[in-house]
Amino acid sequence: MQFSLFDSTFQDDEVLSGEPITLPLAEADVRYYSHAVDKEIADQFLTALKNELPWRQDAIKMFGKSINIPRLQSWHGDEECVYTYSNLTMQPQPWTTTLKTLKARCEQLSGSSFNSVLANWYRDGNDSMSFHADDEPELGINPVIASVTLGEARPFVFKHKETKATYTQPLAHGSILIMAGATQSHYLHGIAKTKKPIGGRINLTFRQLLTAP
Repeated sequence: MQFSLFDSTFQDDEVLSGEPITLPLAEADVRYYSHAVDKEIADQFLTALKNELPWRQDAIKMFGKSINIPRLQSWHGDEECVYTYSNLTMQPQPWTTTLKTLKARCEQLSGSSFNSVLANWYRDGNDSMSFHADDEPELGINPVIASVTLGEARPFVFKHKETKATYTQPLAHGSILIMAGATQSHYLHGIAKTKKPIGGRINLTFRQLLTAP
């Protein structure tokens, strides 16, 4: 799929992303770009990802029972990027043009390189993400995670592991949230269910997976 506005729009960082908001989280380094992707392009990306990715509903085992994850997901990356979380092992699907384009935008804003991405499709308010930290050994110490939101804005909640203090940041359509430093060591994060009638949201979390040489 071709994005005719991509090159000209993404070059103008001052108009697009502006200065990021640094979230007031102790022992963390989190920056939020509310307009990292132009709305018209973000709309195109959302449609493309819905159609391009091989979405699936995986299941994890909890208390000896198999439970469907409350969202659709798709794992993509370099060939060696096999990823395991919650005892679920995923083999990487190939990069698409859309994913490569958004990866480049995240690398531009974060100053980091990424070799993989987890795509989550929250179809409505019944889909959610339980509190967790992106602290698997494969991600290394103090990983940089870049999170792209396309579609319906949902409240993204941080909870400090020790103090239990919470902070909520709504993530808007076309926004990018960058979590770095010791964020994953000190905080959990998640997306709660809601009974409000809301539209779908696709979230992409780009990361650098440590792989064998």
